[in-house]
Amino acid sequence: MRCRTLKYCRMLLGVIAVALMVFAVGYAQESAKRPSSYSPVVINEDFATIMARMKAAKPELMKRQKDLLMERYDLSNRPAKDVTMSRKKPIQEGVRVRLPNAMTWDKLAAFSPEEIKEKNLFPAGFFPLPHPNHSEGGMLFPLFEIDEIKKQEARDLTRFDLDFDLPDIFLPEFPAPIYITTRTDLGDISQGKLVTIDNYYELFNGILNPKQIEGVRLLATPFPQQQFNQTEDRRSEKPSFGVACFDCHANGHTNASTHLVGDIRPQEFRHRLDTPSLRGVNIQRLFGSQRALKTIEDFTEFEQRAAYFDGDPVIATKKGVNILERASQVHFMAEFQEILDFPPAPKLRIDGKLDPKKATESEMRGQAIFFGKGECADCHPAPYYTDNTMHNLKVERFFTPRMINGRMASSDGPIKTFPLRGIKDSPPYLHDGRLLTLEDTAEFFNLILELKLTNQEKTDLVAFMRQL
Repeated sequence: MRCRTLKYCRMLLGVIAVALMVFAVGYAQESAKRPSSYSPVVINEDFATIMARMKAAKPELMKRQKDLLMERYDLSNRPAKDVTMSRKKPIQEGVRVRLPNAMTWDKLAAFSPEEIKEKNLFPAGFFPLPHPNHSEGGMLFPLFEIDEIKKQEARDLTRFDLDFDLPDIFLPEFPAPIYITTRTDLGDISQGKLVTIDNYYELFNGILNPKQIEGVRLLATPFPQQQFNQTEDRRSEKPSFGVACFDCHANGHTNASTHLVGDIRPQEFRHRLDTPSLRGVNIQRLFGSQRALKTIEDFTEFEQRAAYFDGDPVIATKKGVNILERASQVHFMAEFQEILDFPPAPKLRIDGKLDPKKATESEMRGQAIFFGKGECADCHPAPYYTDNTMHNLKVERFFTPRMINGRMASSDGPIKTFPLRGIKDSPPYLHDGRLLTLEDTAEFFNLILELKLTNQEKTDLVAFMRQL
């Protein structure tokens, strides 16, 4: 009797064990299907396998992105005549967003948002721009930045899985000049060099105070980041010290490095981020395209605590988050950023508007449109051409939501008003870099705001913005 009972108990325990195993497998599979706000911490693939798999997938991913860009834009090299950035890099001119066959900008602007949505006429280049691999995301640097950092520091910002996608002709000049509010008499203080941890002291000793010099040191010091660190799920071939603030905000400006914002889930709704310039942060009151952080100190601290790691403090702990000390380190970094100035604008008066004695007739007409029919000054008032708040353009009223290379094109929500001072030095445009030229930007807002500007009015408006 006792043996029979034991045998029954063993059989029952076996059935229970099998049931638990089935449940565990089913739960794990179901959990894998469920979306999560967190990045995986435990990686079960070894690094060599991860790198081989991603290297093999890279050509197809980059072809897909190149095809998207070619479908959306005219990427030919057409520099504007007699118009350059501050250090003489040519500015690309003309509308580069492609329209469907037989469509013109005037015809398109005559339709209502509802008609454009119904007829599926919204230009491809006006949709949100996806990251080259949106499901992966992460910091991605132009080749000129990678080459210079490798040359100066022997630190490699190359990703084995992806390359930067936009052509150099549509990016800011490199290295950018540096202007500071405390020594406007010096003009550009960069000496034509990219500021790095190797040269910051020789460049700024005697010009900045000790706190500001320490701030520059910290801004140029690499710290671990999601894709560049020592773990097995990094995206650099060799273990990396990480990235520096100035790897994206090169010389306190921008090199158009891209990333995905860390504050949106799930992944397909995250916005591509075009690195904004740090010039003129002293007059700004909001930081982050959507985060509405209230001070440059908040922004500086937030970047390394969260944005470096896709907004995930759990994975940040694994990879080596750099916790900045607010009262000294953050303050010193902010003190330098607060003196970064806009580039000179010789045709502007102290009120930020054109001097009629210096401006052309086209520029003066463009200014009148900017402050009148174009409604630009409603959000971008002089003298710095920002209202320091946020606006929702509700672009989604022009199209049906759709997936584009892993990016769900839907509503963008409120975006902060970026300053337009020095705008010609900061292509591409809009928060995700979807607009390659100022002409594209004029067409975008003419359509979105339903302004009905004429071709001459748009030409004059661009002429004005080039002088800001």
